[in-house]
Amino acid sequence: MKYYTGIDLGGTFVKCGIVDETGRILVKDKIPTGKDRPYKEIAADIAALAVRLAERAGVAPEGVGIGSPGTVDSSRGVIVYSNNIRWSNVPLGEELSRLIGLPVAVTNDANAAVLGECFCGAGSGYRNVVFVTLGTGVGGGLVLDGSLYEGGGSAGAEIGHTVIRMGGERCTCGRRGCFEAYASATALIRQTRAAMAKHAQSAMWQLCGGNADNADGKTAFDAMRAGDRAGTQVVRGYIRYLSEGIANLCNVFRPDAVLLGGGICAEGETLLAPLRKKVDAMLFGGSSYAPVRILAASLGNDAGLCGAARLAMMRCAAL
Repeated sequence: MKYYTGIDLGGTFVKCGIVDETGRILVKDKIPTGKDRPYKEIAADIAALAVRLAERAGVAPEGVGIGSPGTVDSSRGVIVYSNNIRWSNVPLGEELSRLIGLPVAVTNDANAAVLGECFCGAGSGYRNVVFVTLGTGVGGGLVLDGSLYEGGGSAGAEIGHTVIRMGGERCTCGRRGCFEAYASATALIRQTRAAMAKHAQSAMWQLCGGNADNADGKTAFDAMRAGDRAGTQVVRGYIRYLSEGIANLCNVFRPDAVLLGGGICAEGETLLAPLRKKVDAMLFGGSSYAPVRILAASLGNDAGLCGAARLAMMRCAAL
């Protein structure tokens, strides 16, 4: 059995685990990122955590993988730019390899997540997978014909910034009508508050204790379950936006499966069943040939570190 270190670098925490070649996590832990410090200090803490966990597991890892937010040049192991941790052109792979004494592979955090789900999560058994994360924004990763697709300069797969409504809502990227501007959890909350402003008698007000600032991604769904018309309209509208973006991805890549991650997925079939129906209706050529399965991701917060370990496994095999 071989073992690999998987690291999920976030703006708040660094999560790390020792993973075997079947995807089993032997040990894991996390530390605060302390993102306002020089990158060498952060790298030193990450390396110390990785070494400590390997000692606790009693194994000698073959290599290290790391998923980082932002634009990552995976061929050089360089974080080109990351707003979350305010890095620019940081040679993280080289620095960690020097500190740990092992080969280090680096990719974007969404890429790591899709690798994890395909390795030992809901995407296992599929060769073509699109992973869509519904959070503050809409992120994603692609595995095509069994291989991670990163695009030129490892800067591709920014699926949240495909336009689903020309001239629509302004996105944080500067364009209008992006998938992210309509289908992120942030967008759903904004849509919920807009509906509350129009419908003073909506059950959403009671669910929020009379304060629209308390609205979250569950509010409209909970109101719909209570029979509230305004909440039902919000949910239906949100699913329509989500289906448009996913149908576009399906018609470009025709994956075997689309995996959805993020807190909204806790809605389960309340979200997935109508979403599947809408996407199937928009698949080019219909859904009977080359059907696309739409599933909830299964690894939760472990997807990134499992995928980073899988990346290390793949890169070490190629050496």
